[in-house]
Amino acid sequence: MTKEKIAIVTGGGSGIGLAIVEKFIATGIRTIVVGRDEQKLKAAKEKFGTLCETSSCDLSNLATIPALVNELVQKHGHIDILVNNAGINLKKEFTDVTDEDFQRILQTNLTAVFALSREVVKCMLEKGIKGSIINISSMASQYGIPKVIAYTASKAAIEGMTKAMATELSPKGIRINCIAPGFIATDMSAKALNNDPERKAKALGRTPMGYLGDPADIGDAALFLASDAAKYITGVVLPVDGGNSIGF
Repeated sequence: MTKEKIAIVTGGGSGIGLAIVEKFIATGIRTIVVGRDEQKLKAAKEKFGTLCETSSCDLSNLATIPALVNELVQKHGHIDILVNNAGINLKKEFTDVTDEDFQRILQTNLTAVFALSREVVKCMLEKGIKGSIINISSMASQYGIPKVIAYTASKAAIEGMTKAMATELSPKGIRINCIAPGFIATDMSAKALNNDPERKAKALGRTPMGYLGDPADIGDAALFLASDAAKYITGVVLPVDGGNSIGF
């Protein structure tokens, strides 16, 4: 009998995270959605049924992360896949960003990713799991976007961390990869782009495929990277962006 695969997806209650959860569950992966919004967690559980479990946690509170992972391992016995998708943004003029603003974004988008990955890796190594960790970065790490300095710094760091993690952990059987989404049609992006027609036109104008991606496109990429079909892939940053990062 094949052992059931267990995945954790952070920020899995909406948008890209929810699409990743949906793809995982459709292929029989038991998926634990970790997030802060109780209503979104409840809705995900109702939508996906028995293979979906939820855990309410504010990952920016780093002290809670070891207990969270320990609890999940105690319940399920192992963790095979971790998707670090949770993240927050802040749009502000460079000179208006306070030290507290900057640190708050880094705490959630970078430090919490490191801390959660560290605890999950400890369990993978202890259990002898050939695991897969997928980090989610952003096109903001590929080129400069104004007014998102802290977010950009956090996502650029995620890509560097992905490579460092892959070099250190792949010899131990744990693959680390990263997805850099382009302009994806989520509630968050709709709010940003629909309120700024000029920015939307610019985004689509430099995207060779000419339209916004669907959250399911990121879900498909995550499922691929987590699967045995990607068993010889580690340390990559995969743009899923309709060509935006190479468009002109």
